[in-house]
Amino acid sequence: MPLPKPRAPRPPARPHAQPASGKRGRPSTRPGAGLYHPLLSTFQTYLRIECGFARNTQLAYAADLRDLLADLGQTLDGTPINLLAVTPRRLHEHLQSLKTARRLSGTSVTRHLATLRVFFDWLVAAGKLDKSPASAIDNPTRWRKLPTVLSPGQARALLNSHAPTPHSKASAALPAAVSEPKLAAATKLAAATHALALRDRALLELLYGCGLRASEAATLMLDALKPALGVLIVTGKGNKQRMIPAGKPAWDAIDHYLHHARPTLESRPALAQGRLLLSRSGRPLERVSVWNIVKAAARNAGIAKAYPHALRHSFATHLLAGGADLRVVQELLGHADIGTTQVYTHVDRTRLKQVHKDHHPLERLRTSIANTNAINSAAAKRTAPRPTARHTSTKTAN
Repeated sequence: MPLPKPRAPRPPARPHAQPASGKRGRPSTRPGAGLYHPLLSTFQTYLRIECGFARNTQLAYAADLRDLLADLGQTLDGTPINLLAVTPRRLHEHLQSLKTARRLSGTSVTRHLATLRVFFDWLVAAGKLDKSPASAIDNPTRWRKLPTVLSPGQARALLNSHAPTPHSKASAALPAAVSEPKLAAATKLAAATHALALRDRALLELLYGCGLRASEAATLMLDALKPALGVLIVTGKGNKQRMIPAGKPAWDAIDHYLHHARPTLESRPALAQGRLLLSRSGRPLERVSVWNIVKAAARNAGIAKAYPHALRHSFATHLLAGGADLRVVQELLGHADIGTTQVYTHVDRTRLKQVHKDHHPLERLRTSIANTNAINSAAAKRTAPRPTARHTSTKTAN
């Protein structure tokens, strides 16, 4: 019997031929998607090991550099561009095209420039360049927009929009003449729906009650919960950890989820990877799912504009409006620079008006004059002679 012919070995895939993925696994529409350069993988290793950047930051930096490669003329099957010969003028033209051709905002262009600076500074430190061509480019002028903030009433409505309904009521609503398999399937579906509602409520409490980022809430581990201390240990940007206190509503939602929902969602412990929040399939919750949950809750609450970071903005703004110290809010949010936190002081206009009224000398003078006038007016009313009542007699005709 003749032996079967061996299959021809599959040719190795070219690294630059792999399509880059966008949100939800769809191919990215960015011009540089899929481009490869020998320096990119080494640079990403530097970002991960020496800089300690999070995975999303590494992917963002790599995408920015691929945009540069596409602008320089790099193709999928062509010879890699010599990035060591890029001039400051060419980098300036690239940033200008991002603003004009792709219509990116000033914030996005500034992020691209930061990527270029880190990349070329790394080449200088590695001895491949004498001077960074990005050091001669100034930051683009940009306006800082005020963040979107929910009112306390809107925040409560959003949290209550995912109030879970006991699945026993859903099962009781079924017709009496239902076969056992259909009844079991309906009961299982109702239990899963109830578990997801409990999970969503715990997620919303973490976002608003603790001010977590979407990625921080999605990657929160079970061992990060410290109920005895009343705090969470959160790993933020740059793998920096911080302790955040959680209030009673957040702990109640987490405890209810852990006892009545997570066991239903956790089909296999290996899939859960020790994460707190799980998806319907028992896998860790993704950041895109966090966005979708918040958007669904906003629709149910009748809120036009809400997203995960808006809850974080609301957390900081409401703390400052309640009298919290700016440094404390900076620590809770995990901001490296207090200038990032100061933007929330411009959101609470009521507090700004009160501070201006209490401390500006002209406002204090107007308040003093108004108080003096009120006192004089009251004193004048007390000392003014009271008018005497005249009694007139009427004569009746006989």
